[in-house]
Amino acid sequence: MNLKSGLIRLLTLIALTQVSEKSWSQNETPQEDSLNKVILFKRGIVKDTTYANVASGEFTPGKGFDIARTKFGSLNISIYAMARYLNQMPGHQTWYDHLGREKTFTGRNDFYWHRVMIWFSGWLGTPKFTYTATVWTIMPTQQTLVYGNFQYKFNKHARLGIGIAPNLSVRSMQGPFPFYSSTDRTMGEESLRGGFTNGLFLSGEIVPKLNYTLMLGNNLSILGIQASKLTRDLSKSVSLWWMPTTGEFGPRGGMVDLEYHDKLATRFGTSIVHSREDRFNNIGEPSPDNTQVRMTDGLLFFETGALADGVTVLNADYDMAAVDLGFKYKGFNLQTEWYGRRLSKFNADGPTPINEIKDYGYSLQINYMAIPRTLNIYLINSYFWDQFKRHPSEIGGGVNIYPIKNRSWRLNGQVDYIHKSSAGGTFGLYTAGQTGTTVTFGVDVLL
Repeated sequence: MNLKSGLIRLLTLIALTQVSEKSWSQNETPQEDSLNKVILFKRGIVKDTTYANVASGEFTPGKGFDIARTKFGSLNISIYAMARYLNQMPGHQTWYDHLGREKTFTGRNDFYWHRVMIWFSGWLGTPKFTYTATVWTIMPTQQTLVYGNFQYKFNKHARLGIGIAPNLSVRSMQGPFPFYSSTDRTMGEESLRGGFTNGLFLSGEIVPKLNYTLMLGNNLSILGIQASKLTRDLSKSVSLWWMPTTGEFGPRGGMVDLEYHDKLATRFGTSIVHSREDRFNNIGEPSPDNTQVRMTDGLLFFETGALADGVTVLNADYDMAAVDLGFKYKGFNLQTEWYGRRLSKFNADGPTPINEIKDYGYSLQINYMAIPRTLNIYLINSYFWDQFKRHPSEIGGGVNIYPIKNRSWRLNGQVDYIHKSSAGGTFGLYTAGQTGTTVTFGVDVLL
């Protein structure tokens, strides 16, 4: 071996060693200081370069892995995935809607690789201009979409975005995902809320600790709605939230005080939505394309016969307001939200027995870290004072286990007793009309 070839082999070995060390450090189990947004690895300190969660949790990546970072821009890839078992009991049941018509309930009993989201995000030209493209799939409904948004941050008071974003109807639509008490929303959150749509949004800080978001969208929920079916009516929503004590409420403002606040953290918020909603398909089709708006008996508002046999509502006004408040202190977290929704100005192809529907309700979530950074126990409760005096409700509880002592990997188990479920669909934990117990076990990861 001559000196030249020996030197080349030595340099190659050193380079491979450096690459190996860098790759290994990416796979080390991190110790996350979520309040300061710093990840501690065995080999040093890596700053969290994730963009602030200013639109909604569903469209905000995790920390992920930096694929490229140059003077021109950056690219980061992040993944969320969840699998769970769901058992809705009793398996078969008869129930009655608000008009006294008999319906049948068949509860789910299945295992699913339920939801996957892959985010491609970064900045281009300047860190003020950011992009996010999301690959999203829900296996129970066999749906896969690619969507995203662009955002430009002028200063801390104004960040302008265009693309997919939430109608600001309930708090869980505005950041906490996937840091819920369980693997999905409560019945109180799910029943009356708006959905996600394409639109223009503006968010920022009004004064220290007081923030806002404004949203102008195409409709209440764009899922399954083609552009050719949209009307010229736009949805409008606004949300304000104030965090007077600490100025923050943990990662994404989510549930559970995993980070163990030594000082009381508080959050108070309010949200308002208005939209002139349409069924988005012909009267001859009993089932509407608009599946976002449900009544408290679980029926789709725009389906034929929802308010009277043989009568179809073509469009109507949707107005919703919500007020939320939350506290976190030394492993304890309380979160409650109160809702009011009005459906009015019905345009139908026949007479309806009522011309307005008003529903009110609340949800309550109480979490406690029984073992710091490892074991969380919680209780949930929802109740409605609704137009039809059915009073849907739920009461339940569960546990969360964090195997690596941070939010990146969670095991969840929940038992929930439901009375006359007002929520429906296969996205979440509820089926319309159910009275009985639902048991779910899930695991989710956020990278």
